[in-house]
Amino acid sequence: MASEGRNGPIRHGGDLGEAARLFPQAPEPWIDLSTGINPIPYPWPALEASAFTRLPAASDLASLEDVAARAYGARPEQVVAAPGTQALIDLVPRLRPPGRVAVVGPTYAEHAAAWARAGHAVATVPTLTTQADIVVVVNPNNPDGRIMARRDLAAAAAGLAGRGGWLVVDEAFADLEPVESLCAAPPPGCLVLRSFGKTYGLAGLRLGFAVAGEPLIGTLRRALGPWAVSGPAIAVGRRALADEAWRREAAVGRGRDAARLDALIEAAGGRIVGGTRLFRTADFPDGPGLFGRLGRAGLFVRRFEAAPARLRLGLPPDAAAWSRLAAVLGEP
Repeated sequence: MASEGRNGPIRHGGDLGEAARLFPQAPEPWIDLSTGINPIPYPWPALEASAFTRLPAASDLASLEDVAARAYGARPEQVVAAPGTQALIDLVPRLRPPGRVAVVGPTYAEHAAAWARAGHAVATVPTLTTQADIVVVVNPNNPDGRIMARRDLAAAAAGLAGRGGWLVVDEAFADLEPVESLCAAPPPGCLVLRSFGKTYGLAGLRLGFAVAGEPLIGTLRRALGPWAVSGPAIAVGRRALADEAWRREAAVGRGRDAARLDALIEAAGGRIVGGTRLFRTADFPDGPGLFGRLGRAGLFVRRFEAAPARLRLGLPPDAAAWSRLAAVLGEP
């Protein structure tokens, strides 16, 4: 899958159409390791027909946001639900006049692209700064898993807010990680984004959240308008976000899987760059060659044009997928 960025198309994981074009003789079904989505999805419940046949009531959305607030340690009035985090990434830059944006990177490319599309002057910077009108941070970072301390982010938010600036913190991978979230008390001028689909393995549901204080959260709520989130997403989201036991077990289980994947990568000569419990990023002696071998075996991973040695691997979903990955990584 690709979208348009400042310097041409942005390639994302999950595009099995691209995989099939690159490797037409690969065995099927494909094992997609190119995304950072939990391969063990939340067991979605059976839904009442009304979730599909009627418009969601305001009380339904409020109930979802209340459950999300408890899951994220936030206050309900500071939480807004949206049809996926990507929708928020596209919307937020249009909420203020063009200015100077610093994106701490390299990171998820859609952030810089969205701000540039909205007319902002965007620069990618290596470290946290306040020398801009808007600063964007992904925490933990994608693809290297870098984590920034809450106190540093709060200090940056205070400096920006004093000049009318914003700090946008994308916590898409924070649910299963030891991250000090800003959701409990977002500083003035700070907007936190949280993903649902990655943690719960239900990316197709298209659900995400923003957390902020007033007036920013009110502006965002009005910009989204009514019925932004579907009835099925509300129903499944309420059930999953309230299931604390499942989330704890997922963190432990995916942590074991990440350690297992690290061992396979290192045995294949890879050097772990970082990652989270849902993906691992490594440099290999022959990254392009390994990408090709994996692809011909029906395993699609994420590559990086700016760093050819680097590959990002998601977690295999089952024993057969683990075996196929181990076989390719074990090839001389």
